[in-house]
Amino acid sequence: MAITIRKAARLEKLPPYLFAEIDKKKREVAARGIDIISLGIGDPDLPTAPHIIKALQEAAAQPVNHRYPDYEGLFTFRQAATNWYKSRFNVTLDPEKEAVSLIGSKEGIAHIPLAFVNPGDVVLVPDPGYPVYNIGTIFSGGEPYFMPLRKENGFLPDLKAIPEAVAKRAALMWIGYPNNPTSAVAPKEFFAEVARFAEKHDIIVCHDNAYSEVYYEGKKTSSFLEVAGAKEVGVEFHSLSKTYNMTGWRIGFAVGNAALIDGLGKIKTNVDSGVFQAVQEAGIAALAGDQGVVEEMRRICQERRDILVRGLNAIGLACTPPQATFYVWAEVPKGYTSANLTSKILDDTGVVVTPGNGFGASGEGYIRFSLTVDTNRLREAVVRLQNLRL
Repeated sequence: MAITIRKAARLEKLPPYLFAEIDKKKREVAARGIDIISLGIGDPDLPTAPHIIKALQEAAAQPVNHRYPDYEGLFTFRQAATNWYKSRFNVTLDPEKEAVSLIGSKEGIAHIPLAFVNPGDVVLVPDPGYPVYNIGTIFSGGEPYFMPLRKENGFLPDLKAIPEAVAKRAALMWIGYPNNPTSAVAPKEFFAEVARFAEKHDIIVCHDNAYSEVYYEGKKTSSFLEVAGAKEVGVEFHSLSKTYNMTGWRIGFAVGNAALIDGLGKIKTNVDSGVFQAVQEAGIAALAGDQGVVEEMRRICQERRDILVRGLNAIGLACTPPQATFYVWAEVPKGYTSANLTSKILDDTGVVVTPGNGFGASGEGYIRFSLTVDTNRLREAVVRLQNLRL
């Protein structure tokens, strides 16, 4: 006789995972014989560079890498990560105490609330935002307080609008710039304001910096850790996924405040066994090797950005060229919602895009396009969208 399966209450609190819902809709439309062009998910189509692949191949053949890896990550990998931070942002970090390897930054983002958020604590979550900020909050028993990201404020949260009572209960704040999904970039002045706010209210800051290297026109983006006081209040997450086209490799790292890194490391020690050391060796090759591959990635993404932005504006989907990320955040015209416009585009053109409200209520009125298909396929998508009747 079968038992009664009761899901944990935390699962009932979860919204449907956004990209799983998109995949379901894609399958339904493809079953009608429509050729799908997916501009929905931020998964780079460009291949990982040959020198990174070679490093993996060589490391995978070494028996020393066939055993359990160090939980905190190879010292040489953490050193490569902190050296990269010094070179890129002029931020000095101790690879021994201020860096930890991650099985992709998503894993670290989901786990860090378990180390620092108690049931009933408030977590400040950007809205719209990467869904895992909220999911990690729910899993830790925290209560999300959503910070709206508005166009009129440059898609930055208005810290002054956070009620004092909420700030007093807050244990942790999430920010992420360059931003997913809005593609906004934050100035250092904003990061400095966040550091002051966090110090005043005794709040941990977690900055998601996965898109730092996807910038355009040579306008380099900043790290939260560059501003005074940041390392006293927070950590920053980085991923090799977007920088080096390594989404499937599952490797990233967190750097910053030593006590926060230690807490995250304690969670990881108890729930996973670290990153396969051969993948870490490949990560070293990426971080310490020829960065020309990153420059080429930016060139290709910028070409695609310009093609798509011109096409969208021509059909009345207003958008500005993003300064960073491989996303374009377009406004929904009057008479449509994010969801029904997304469905119309897919049904009429076979082009998959992401509804803005899938990232939070404040994303209503927008849709997100990803620049992660071959340039010729992107041109074809633009041609199809030109036939869309809005």
